[in-house]
Amino acid sequence: MFGKKAQPPIKSLIAAGTRIEGNMKFNEGLRVDGEVFGDILATPDESGSSLLVISEAAVVQGAITADHVIINGTVRGPVNAKELLELQPKAKIEGDVSYVALEMHQGAVISGQLRPLMANASADAGSEEKPLLKLATKSG
Repeated sequence: MFGKKAQPPIKSLIAAGTRIEGNMKFNEGLRVDGEVFGDILATPDESGSSLLVISEAAVVQGAITADHVIINGTVRGPVNAKELLELQPKAKIEGDVSYVALEMHQGAVISGQLRPLMANASADAGSEEKPLLKLATKSG
């Protein structure tokens, strides 16, 4: 499902020792090694996908929205991954998390609610309902 699409390149970096105060928007890829006090929002472009990486030393205090989000640092605020959310072992989130697919490594911590999203609500609406799996049992 997610292996079909190549990840966008990381074209922007907030380096360690850098502190940003205010909301920011990006397209394609962004890596945060420093501190951001404000919301981070991926804006759609012609490639149609975005990648946000929050490294181990990074701290973000604000809302995060991107297609593919990888977190190994600290986020204080809601996280919205429109496709895939990867939580690495040192990830710490204090806020609600919305995602289509979630990969969580041992050691990652979430203090908030998990809210799964529908992958393609319009595509799912047209698809037929799949039959339930029936397990074979011995009667006897």
